[in-house]
Amino acid sequence: MLLPFLAWSSTAVFFLVRPAYDQAYEQLRVRQLPVIGSLTLAPAAEWEEMRVFRTVLGNHLIVREAGRWQHLNADTLIPWAQPDASEMQRLLEDAFNANPTRYGRVLAMENNLALTDTGVQISINWDTMSLYQTGRDTYWINKVYDIHYLRWTGYRPFDNVFGLFGLFLLMYMTFSGARMAFGRR
Repeated sequence: MLLPFLAWSSTAVFFLVRPAYDQAYEQLRVRQLPVIGSLTLAPAAEWEEMRVFRTVLGNHLIVREAGRWQHLNADTLIPWAQPDASEMQRLLEDAFNANPTRYGRVLAMENNLALTDTGVQISINWDTMSLYQTGRDTYWINKVYDIHYLRWTGYRPFDNVFGLFGLFLLMYMTFSGARMAFGRR
């Protein structure tokens, strides 16, 4: 009964202080530059949403059609295939200028994942031009979060039952303590 209480109280202090939280969950974004020249875009009727911007790779057009995102070259309106590793590295390192001490330089690229020399892993969604970053600090903060919410085994059904049982014990402990302190003597 004491173990869940100690886990909750010690991790609650962590969430109040939140060390390294800002960098661990920082939103890394592709650096968007002003579009050079004039683009005459006639939106297609089936496009539900569109975004136009320029990066170090050129002019991009991101459109949503039937609930799915598609990445087009804004100059030609042809689907833009994901570039090779060297161009993707150039795009990422341009985005890293926002916080070079956290991201450093790209060490390795495989598919849509990049690993940096600072240990940060970048996941790339080419269709939406979105970047997601996780580092060692993100991993440890997520572990503290799991401890706080009694996700100790990784097996969700057991953790849910264990969490409810822990909450029941905490309420019982609070009730019996209040009764002893304020109840009949």
